[in-house]
Amino acid sequence: MEFSTKFINKLKYAKKLLFFTGAGISAESGISTFRGVDGIWNKMKPEELASIDGFMKNPDIVWQWYQHRRQIVHDSKPNAGHLSIAELENYYDVTVVTENVDNLHRRAGSSKIFELHGNIERNYCIDCKAPFNDTKLNEESGNPKCKECGGRIRPDVVWFGEMLPQDQFSGGQSSAESSDICFVVGTSGLVYPAAYIPIEAKQAGAFIVEINIDYTEMSRFADESFIGKSASILTELLAEVKRIKATT
Repeated sequence: MEFSTKFINKLKYAKKLLFFTGAGISAESGISTFRGVDGIWNKMKPEELASIDGFMKNPDIVWQWYQHRRQIVHDSKPNAGHLSIAELENYYDVTVVTENVDNLHRRAGSSKIFELHGNIERNYCIDCKAPFNDTKLNEESGNPKCKECGGRIRPDVVWFGEMLPQDQFSGGQSSAESSDICFVVGTSGLVYPAAYIPIEAKQAGAFIVEINIDYTEMSRFADESFIGKSASILTELLAEVKRIKATT
């Protein structure tokens, strides 16, 4: 892949990189999108599986759905894209702001991560908010109850109609505003308010780089667009950075 002289110069002098990532980067680890090929679950509406109303109406079914998704995540591994982002910390101050809930960035070794939509590997009580992590990966098990107060346990993910966690969103905003280069990876930029993050980076003067399998709504904000699989492009990016740093 040919990188433009302008982009290489940006890489040469940048100090802070921001990676805004979505489902596309995890698809290459075998994690399908919410409405991927998941058998019986495709018969249900998203709001039946990812809303507080759906959960309160059918807590066991919703819990089984998330156990099913947790098993997929558990069986998946970070791909070369996740690993390249983590390795770039050897050369830059790197922040990851992700729409994904799969924890693959942390498993890859990234140290500064803001999870806008939560983390499927965490759970908490809907009443007392106590964390609950004793979740055996058994799709047939029913919704557990809190050992402290008896309340229902839910996944620590953002459901339809819920606000983003303020600390994660504000942390992402601050990182966007101070970044030199913002990479938009594997996301179409259609989900708001999360998609404001790269826009705010652009408004603050960051160089925007899009990495996607096709052009998206984010393309009009991008200074550079690389179309293809993110794992391959990010691997080449890391190699280019190593060449730059070896000669400067």
